[in-house]
Amino acid sequence: MDRIDTIFDSFVSNNLFRNKTVLQSNYTPETIPHREEQVQAVASILAPSLRGERVSNLFVYGKTGTGKTLSVLHVGNRILAKLRELDKDHLKFLYINCKMKKVADTEYRIIAELISELGGSVPATGLPTDAVYTKFVDIIDSKKQMILIVLDEIDQAVKKISDNFIYTLTRMNSELRNAQISIIGISNSLTFMDDLDPRVKSSLGEEELVFSPYNALQLQDILRERSDMAFKEGVVQEGVIAKCAAYAAREHGDARRALDLLRVAGELAERERSKKILLEHIDAANQKIEKDKMLDIIESEPKQFQLVLAAIMKLERKNDPEGIFTGDVYNTYQEICESSKNEVLTQRRVSDILAEFDMLGIINARVISKGRQGRTREIKLMLAPEIKEKAQEILDNSLQR
Repeated sequence: MDRIDTIFDSFVSNNLFRNKTVLQSNYTPETIPHREEQVQAVASILAPSLRGERVSNLFVYGKTGTGKTLSVLHVGNRILAKLRELDKDHLKFLYINCKMKKVADTEYRIIAELISELGGSVPATGLPTDAVYTKFVDIIDSKKQMILIVLDEIDQAVKKISDNFIYTLTRMNSELRNAQISIIGISNSLTFMDDLDPRVKSSLGEEELVFSPYNALQLQDILRERSDMAFKEGVVQEGVIAKCAAYAAREHGDARRALDLLRVAGELAERERSKKILLEHIDAANQKIEKDKMLDIIESEPKQFQLVLAAIMKLERKNDPEGIFTGDVYNTYQEICESSKNEVLTQRRVSDILAEFDMLGIINARVISKGRQGRTREIKLMLAPEIKEKAQEILDNSLQR
């Protein structure tokens, strides 16, 4: 028997999981602990749609992993189940994740995706945006119906395009004879509404709902419930759930993060052929997730962010003992933009991007005085050595497209 067979056999004989899917992000539980109040609020706002009435546009916000999407989808599924029970089909519930690549980087693609959700189709590119809107109106206005559109991570779409498309969607009801549209916007950004055009703000924010972070005890309840379904009896060491919850509570009460930690810890324990998930597996899982999260951020950021990061990484490879300063970053960024035929942003806008990188932990920006030359920021790249190569690969692939 070779070593690969040994690995396979150990996985077959030492399976710690009973049902891993309950720890994955696409799993929708039947109950959502500690979110009863918010679920009931969403249900009350959307309930008139059962009578075919247009409901208020709803804006839901809160930090990542606070149960926003789960709660909205749960209520949506319950509404659809109720309609089946009443033998009615006057309502369509459309869900789009605006963070997905090739969905929300243009207004065209968002509307094309909505058309696709309704069973229609338009070419990936080529038509005027107005023509795509006309097709969307034709499809939905073909009969008397209510369309509930969920735009998850709506802030990502606005960051990549603009808030015009929200305004166009909210104003569409005036063009419709038979159908009515309501929008449910979901955002991880607590300040998202502050930067919107006042017309968009008033139309999108007819109803607002805030999801506050889970505390450590609430996270323990969620983890315990899922852990009982996910793992075989007795394989989770005492204290693992509490440690998982403590890590996630430190990360703004992110339940998704807590569930990821538990799942990855289980996978690492299996690879080590451990009979139990131990406290040390949670530490190892946390390190692995941190690395993966940073790469995910780099991949999902808009092209201009990637161009600025490419400039920083290029300067770092030069290994200048003097250090990297904001002026150097801007000059190198300009060179990369010109050689790759991308628009060059102003120095102030690039400075804003650097501040965001600092907040995300991608760089450390330290303000220093250069005497008569004034103050500048010294930039230090904070990516772990083992992910720099992968980060460079992501940037190269993205910037070649």
